[in-house]
Amino acid sequence: MNDVLGELAAVLEVRKQADPDSSYVAQLYHKGLDAILKKIGEEATETVMAAKDGVPEKLVCEVADLWFHTLVLLAQQGLGLDAVLEELQRRFGLSGLDEKAARGE
Repeated sequence: MNDVLGELAAVLEVRKQADPDSSYVAQLYHKGLDAILKKIGEEATETVMAAKDGVPEKLVCEVADLWFHTLVLLAQQGLGLDAVLEELQRRFGLSGLDEKAARGE
């Protein structure tokens, strides 16, 4: 499979400079952090509801929306997909319980 997330992240970076009237993502950036966070909250809730509904296709669509808006947030914050991938790589092979304990949770 091609690097869809990487390609999407690159497009989201370009949209930072776009006219808000020309792009949904540019509109989100223009509205600011609170609008992006609100959208992530909505998508997270819709993901939970889709999982409870038990319709696989609906769940996949909602997770895609959630990932999309999370990538928007990362770009808005000056972070990229690589930061998350590096963190996941760091955690790979660690016990989830050990990793969580190391964070003090």
